[in-house]
Amino acid sequence: MPGGPVAGSPGLPGGEQAPVCPRHPDRVSYVRCQRCGRPACPECQRPAAVGVHCVDCVAEAARTSPQGRTVLGGRVRGGRPVVTLTIIGLCVVSYVLQLVVTGWTSRWAFSPVAGAFEPWRFLTAAFLHSPGQVFHILFNMFALWMVGPYLESTLGRARFATLYLVSALGGSVGAVLLAPATDTWTTAMVGASGAVFGMFGAVLVVLRRTGRDAGSIIGILVLNGVLGFVLPGIAWQAHLGGLVVGALLGAAYAYAPRDRRALVGWAAPAALLVVLLGATWAMYTAYGLV
Repeated sequence: MPGGPVAGSPGLPGGEQAPVCPRHPDRVSYVRCQRCGRPACPECQRPAAVGVHCVDCVAEAARTSPQGRTVLGGRVRGGRPVVTLTIIGLCVVSYVLQLVVTGWTSRWAFSPVAGAFEPWRFLTAAFLHSPGQVFHILFNMFALWMVGPYLESTLGRARFATLYLVSALGGSVGAVLLAPATDTWTTAMVGASGAVFGMFGAVLVVLRRTGRDAGSIIGILVLNGVLGFVLPGIAWQAHLGGLVVGALLGAAYAYAPRDRRALVGWAAPAALLVVLLGATWAMYTAYGLV
C-alpha cells in the first residue's frame, strides 16, 4: 500500500508536515506565538500588543514579572475586596441561621466558662450577632465595609484575614481576662465587635504610618468606647481586647522593615497567639477551669 503522512500531523504537498499546536497535536495551526515561535491553535492563542502569544509564554511572563506592591508590601490586586466580602457574607449567613435554626446562637456563642470547654467558641462568636437586634449586625458590617477594603488592599489579603481572626480571638481573650471583675463569666457574648475594633486599632496605626489623617477613626473609637460603658449589654471587654490586639498586629505590619515583611507577616501573629493563649491558660488555671 502507498505510504501516507504521519498520524496526528497532516501532510502537505512535497512531503512536509503541517504545523500543529504543541498542546493539542491533533490541531493544525499556521499562527505562531510572537515570543517562542511555536504554533498555537485558537484555544491556546492570547492577544498581544503585536500578534498573539501562546498560553505557556503568557504564564511564564506572569510568573517572572515583578508584582506591584503597596507602600506596606501588600500585593496590588484589582477587583473586589474578596476577604472583606467573604467575612460579611459569613456573618450574614450565620445571622439568618440564628433566626431560622433553633439553638444556633447558643451552640456557637462565647462565654469565658463555655470557652474553657469548647475553645472554638473563641472565634465562632465573632460571626454571630444578637438575633433580636438587627442594628447590631448592620453597624458591625457597615464598620467592616468602611475599614476592611482599605486594610485589605494595603496589607494584602493574607495579612488582613489574619488580622481579623487574631483580633476576634483577642476580643474573646479580653472577656476572659476582664470579665471576672464584672461577674460575667457565664454571660453569652456574640458579635464581630472585637474583630471590628481590631480593624479600628490597625487602621489607626496604618493611617499614621502612611501619613494620612486618622482623626475620624479616633472619633469613632472615643464614641464607641463611651457607649460601651454607658449602654447595657455591650461587651466592652471584647472591644478593648480586640482593639489592643489589632493595634499591636497592625503596628507590626506597618513598621516591619521592608526586607523583613514576610518574616513579620507570620512571626507577629504567632507571637500574639502565644501571648493570648498563655494569658487565657493562666486565668483558667487560677479559677480552676483547667
